Amino acid sequence: MKAIRYEAAGQPEWVEAPIPDPGPGQVLLKVEGVATCPQWDMHLMRGESMVPGGVIDYPTAIGHPGHEAVGIVERLGGGAEGFAVGDRVALWQDQGAGRDGCYAEYVIADTANLIAVPKNLSIEEIASLELAMCIQVSFDQILNIAPIEGKRFGVSGLGPAGLLAVQLAKAYGASEVVAFDPVEARRDLALSLGADRVLDPRDPECFPYNRFKPERLELAVDCTGLPVSVEFLMQRTREVVALFGVLREEVRFGFFHWCGALHLVGYGNQNRFAAERALQHIKSGSLKLAPLISATMPLSDYRKGIELLQKQEAIKICFTP
Repeated sequence: MKAIRYEAAGQPEWVEAPIPDPGPGQVLLKVEGVATCPQWDMHLMRGESMVPGGVIDYPTAIGHPGHEAVGIVERLGGGAEGFAVGDRVALWQDQGAGRDGCYAEYVIADTANLIAVPKNLSIEEIASLELAMCIQVSFDQILNIAPIEGKRFGVSGLGPAGLLAVQLAKAYGASEVVAFDPVEARRDLALSLGADRVLDPRDPECFPYNRFKPERLELAVDCTGLPVSVEFLMQRTREVVALFGVLREEVRFGFFHWCGALHLVGYGNQNRFAAERALQHIKSGSLKLAPLISATMPLSDYRKGIELLQKQEAIKICFTP
C-alpha cells in the first residue's frame, strides 16, 4: 500500500508499506478519506511536536499523524466484535503515540476506537467526527457548570474547532453567538454557519464590554491556545471560559476574575459518549463538517495540502488515498 511517512523534520514522503494484519480486537480499514488536523500537521512540517515538550522520533509511524478518518471494514482480527466486513466506520479518537496513522490506503484500528457511520454521508461530511467529539468534550465542560440555552456565547479563533463551536453553541440554544478572528474569510464562514456577530479582535473597539456589563458574554470557548485570546475572553465573560486550544503559556487569573466567580476550565477527557452525541448533531444537520473542508485532493498531494494550511488559504484539507 501507499502511505505518508515523515522521514525527517518537515519531510513527509509518499512511501510503499506492507498492508498490516489486524490483531485481536482489531480490524483492517480501507481508508476512504482522512482530514487534516491543521495544527498537528503544521507542527510536524516545522519539525515540532504537537505536545509541549514532546520529542518526535524519525522516521515516524506510517500514516502519522492522520486520525480524522472514515473507511470500510476490510478484514476482522480475532475476537473483533461489533462490526462486520463492509461496515462503514469512523475513528472517534486518535489511537495514540507510536501507532500507524490514517494517512495511508489501509490502517489497523481497535474496535473500541470505531463508531458506525451512515453510508449516505460524503467523506467531507463525516471524516472529522473525531474533531466534533473533541469540541463536544469542551462543551460538556461548560454544561457541567452552566446551561447554554438563552446565553450570549463567545468563540475565539475560527479555525476548524471554532467553526464547530459556533454551530454547537447554536445547537445548544445560545441566544447569541459572538465570534472573534482576525481573518475576514473565516469570519464570513462563521456567519454562514450561524454566528450572529463576527468581530476582528485586533480592533481596539472590539467588544468593549467587561464581564460585569449587561452586554458581556456569559459563556465562551477559546480555540486558539493563545494567552492573549484567553485573557481577552476572561475580561469579557461572566460565567465560564473553556480552554479548547492547546495552551503552551500561562494566563493571568486575578481579582477581576476571582470576583464574581469566573470559571476557567481546561480540556476534559475524550469519550465515546461525546462522539455519539456529536454524530447525532451531524445526522440532524445541526453540525456541518463539510464547510470546513476547503479542498479534497489525492493523499499523494499531502505536501501541497499542508502548504495551503500554512498560507492560511484553507481551513482543512481532505485527502483520498
